[in-house]
Amino acid sequence: MPSHSPIYDALAGLFPSNAPRSLYIWDPPNTPLSTPQAAAAAIATYLVVIFGGRYFMKDRRALGESLKIPFLIHNLALTIGSGALLAVMLEEVLPILNRGGALYGICHPAAWTTRLETFYLINYYFKYWELLDTVFLVLKKKPLQFLHVYHHSATALLCYTQLTGKTSVSWVVIVLNLAVHVIMYFYYALSSLKIRVPWKQLVTVCQITQFVIDLCVVYFACAVHWSYSQNIKLPFFSKPTDCSGSEGAALAGCACLTSYLFLFLSFYARTYKKDGKAGVKKAAANGRPIAGNGRINSNGNGKSNGQASKQ
Repeated sequence: MPSHSPIYDALAGLFPSNAPRSLYIWDPPNTPLSTPQAAAAAIATYLVVIFGGRYFMKDRRALGESLKIPFLIHNLALTIGSGALLAVMLEEVLPILNRGGALYGICHPAAWTTRLETFYLINYYFKYWELLDTVFLVLKKKPLQFLHVYHHSATALLCYTQLTGKTSVSWVVIVLNLAVHVIMYFYYALSSLKIRVPWKQLVTVCQITQFVIDLCVVYFACAVHWSYSQNIKLPFFSKPTDCSGSEGAALAGCACLTSYLFLFLSFYARTYKKDGKAGVKKAAANGRPIAGNGRINSNGNGKSNGQASKQ
């Protein structure tokens, strides 16, 4: 009988057959970074490294060309890794949705499969790998924005809470995040090669859109769980329905994703709208026409000075 998971089977063949089970199954405390102490220690180490590194680099020359190849490899690897993980997750999720429908796929305990748990764990490890984004910024002596540091730190902890709480809705957030990361890290890989890419602003738009969809789905799941716990029958449900996962994990997810949305909206307004208004004023003062996209930056070259925030 042919396999229904050809992508998974192909990638699984690359994984050592004798690897410890705790590397790909959530089994605290045996799985690496699976205890609150280990996760907190990892984030604390990250903060010490980046802020200590910024102090260390204060009187030293920024590393530029010497980091070009490592930075390219880092971004290409995350592009490919995010794409591969996205593919195997969709391969697992789509049959679940086809079998039981959207509500089943979001809320039913059976939607938390052993294979999906492995994918969630890999995604969790990715979040620690992505902390290297900030290390590159420090070595290049680039400014550290609160959004960047907070987002990288909080996302690792968010993934930890969802693995612990086993929220069946997790795949929605992770699938969207992986899709955005494929675009984002590929953008940064091209940028490191000095290839001009016109969709810098689009990356941030994709990030914001992601959080809007995330919040619609997770708030819906929370409403379903709350109505079930209060024995309230929702009018569009034929029978009482619950959403699986711990309430603590659900609340952590709602709070974290809500903060992301507001922070990214603020970033977008500061970066792109501010640059556009500055360009229009300067163009008018100099008697120059506005660029075709309706914006010229303060240098009058038609480019946006804003950077998509790495997520």
